[in-house]
Amino acid sequence: MTVSYDYAGRSVLVTGGTQGIGAGIAGAFRAAGAEVTVCARTDPGPLDGLRFVQADVRVPADVERLVAGFDRLDVVVNNAGGSPPAPVSGTSPRLHARVIELNLTAPLLVSQAAHPLLAAARGAIVMIGSVSGARPSPGTSAYGAAKAGLHHLARCLAAEWAPEVRVNSVVVGLAGTTAAERYTGHGRADATIPAGRPATPADVAAACLWLAAPGYVTGAEVRVDGGGEIPAWQFLASDDIS
Repeated sequence: MTVSYDYAGRSVLVTGGTQGIGAGIAGAFRAAGAEVTVCARTDPGPLDGLRFVQADVRVPADVERLVAGFDRLDVVVNNAGGSPPAPVSGTSPRLHARVIELNLTAPLLVSQAAHPLLAAARGAIVMIGSVSGARPSPGTSAYGAAKAGLHHLARCLAAEWAPEVRVNSVVVGLAGTTAAERYTGHGRADATIPAGRPATPADVAAACLWLAAPGYVTGAEVRVDGGGEIPAWQFLASDDIS
C-alpha cells in the first residue's frame, strides 16, 4: 500500500532543513507539491526546489524577519536542534543555556511568531522531539530536559491554539544520520532497536506529512523509534554484550 499526500498550494517552513533529518523532511514536503522554505545559520549553497533564509532561530529578531517573509504559512516543522556531548559536571553554564535555547526556546519563538499565519490557514505545527526527552539522557542532560520540555510545549500549544492550529510531536529514536554516527558506527546500535535499524530521514518525514495534513489529531506524540530500545539486561543475560 502506498500513501500519498497533496500539498500543492501549501507553504511549509522547516527549521534546520538543510541537512540530515531536516533535509529529508523538506524534500518530502517538496515532493508532495508544497512550497518549502528552510532556514539555518549558514548558507548551504543552492538547494533543489527549496527557498533558503539564513536565520538563527534562537534570535528573536531573526525569527521575526524569517516569518515576515511569508504571506501564507500552512505548516511549521520545528526541526532545528541538537547538542554536543555535554555532561553536567564540568560543562559551562553558557553551553547548557545555548542547548536549551536551541531545542526549546527557539521552537517556542518560531511557533509564536508563526501563529497568526497558521491560524489564518488553519495550519499545523510539528515539533521534532527525541527519545532523549522521554528517558534518561546521561551526557546530554540539558538536551534531554529541553526535548522533554518541547514535548510538553507541544501539548500546551495544542490546547491553547485549538481548533485553529494543530500541534503534534514526532519523538525520534536513534537515527541513521551523520550526526548520529558516533552511536551507530560501532556496529552494535542496531541490535538495541527492535526494528533492527535506526530511523531514516524518510521515516521521520512520513510521520510529519501525516501529522501536518488536515485532520483531527492534535497534542499527540508519535514515536518514530523502531519499537523503542531493548533493555541492556536482556543482552547481559544472554552474554551478547560483554
